[in-house]
Amino acid sequence: MDVEEFVRRKLSNGLDEDTVCSDLADHLMALKPETDAPYARAFAMAVIDEVRNTSNLSGDLFSFEPAGVKMGEFGVGSRGTGDFYAHRQLARIIGKTGASVGVDEMDDAGAVVLESPVPKGSKDRYVICTVDGMHSRLSDFPFLAGFHVTRATLRDVYVMGARPIMLFSDIHVADDGDVAKIFDYTSGICAVGEVMDVPLVTGSTLRIGGDMVLGSRMTGCVGAVGIAAHLTARKSTRPGDLLLMTEGAGGGTVATAALYSGFPEVVEHTINLSFLQASEALLQNPVINEIHAMTDVTNGGLRGDVFEMAETAGCRILVEKEKVAGLVQPDVQKMFDALSIDFLGVSLDSLLIVAPPGSVGGIIRTVESAGVRIAEIGHVEEGPAGAVLTVDGRPTDFTPRFREAAYTPVKKVVDTHARNFEEMKARVSSAADAAIEKKLRIISRLKK
Repeated sequence: MDVEEFVRRKLSNGLDEDTVCSDLADHLMALKPETDAPYARAFAMAVIDEVRNTSNLSGDLFSFEPAGVKMGEFGVGSRGTGDFYAHRQLARIIGKTGASVGVDEMDDAGAVVLESPVPKGSKDRYVICTVDGMHSRLSDFPFLAGFHVTRATLRDVYVMGARPIMLFSDIHVADDGDVAKIFDYTSGICAVGEVMDVPLVTGSTLRIGGDMVLGSRMTGCVGAVGIAAHLTARKSTRPGDLLLMTEGAGGGTVATAALYSGFPEVVEHTINLSFLQASEALLQNPVINEIHAMTDVTNGGLRGDVFEMAETAGCRILVEKEKVAGLVQPDVQKMFDALSIDFLGVSLDSLLIVAPPGSVGGIIRTVESAGVRIAEIGHVEEGPAGAVLTVDGRPTDFTPRFREAAYTPVKKVVDTHARNFEEMKARVSSAADAAIEKKLRIISRLKK
């Protein structure tokens, strides 16, 4: 419960401060039974004072232009078309930079040239940086949250053709959360990092909203830095290339689907390092230099990742559904079938590789040497940017959905409620324009 928002809403609805103070004090004592009435009322009154002092402020530093669109209704974080559109607005705000791979390319990580001196005739090396947020529904399962977000951020480094060299962490737990959550979360991070020999070197630990958020909700992220000599960014995808994919058992998303839908035994299948070990094997083999692009199957599943890859590279990608189905871990697929989850629209955490036909044999042998299944699932053609799914040889639509496949009971309900997308897009774009204009105003002021 966000007590600051509670007060702001009550006051904006016309309630007087005494009534709001009493209401908040009652809520506080209900949520924190150890709290006595005098403390609860003093706390509530202090919140009201702070809200009063920060209300009706104006100017660039104290206000922003609202989009009139909520995060949830636009699908931000839900790995579908709304989320992709919001991220492209972020890219507009950031603008063109000197990065070798920037946010405008919608890749798994960013890359800049490492400017330290290199021997004459040597290739450039690149610093790769990425960060991933933990799955929001794993708040009550800190070890799983730390494990899966660490695996995810290391995947994002590996798919850029880089070897990760360090990890950093951020963890936020609400006021009533048990301190042990930050320890269990960190334990999950280190379980992955120590096996892959990537040290956790720094981080931050805070409470969500400080004193203003009651409850035990946890959120956080893990980031990684790596070094690459041969970039495998999405933009390098070319007509004539073939698509290879490894077997996927999912990560945080599949673990969440299993936990909240009554399939806890499936979580065990997500505890593996197959993706990372396959990637490490590729990096240790000269075949890595023949790979054009790599990504992990996460953002809205294959529907999202293949679409984004095609858009970035400006080509047409065809995927054969039957070949993909055989690469989902069998028990995970049984759960998907039982829950009517579209396996093409959910994060499988598989490795997707794009390479010329002559390199495929060497890539398959290298990945299989790490004990990981891999198979060809499609190819790249010239043509308008887009993704096509073939089912029994017939092309069908393969565009991303508004949200990723609904994989928990709550998501199935949320998926039935939608607002006009085009109207929301216009509002979101306008809010991004306002943010760009503010950025330019502040930059101009700072340069004077």
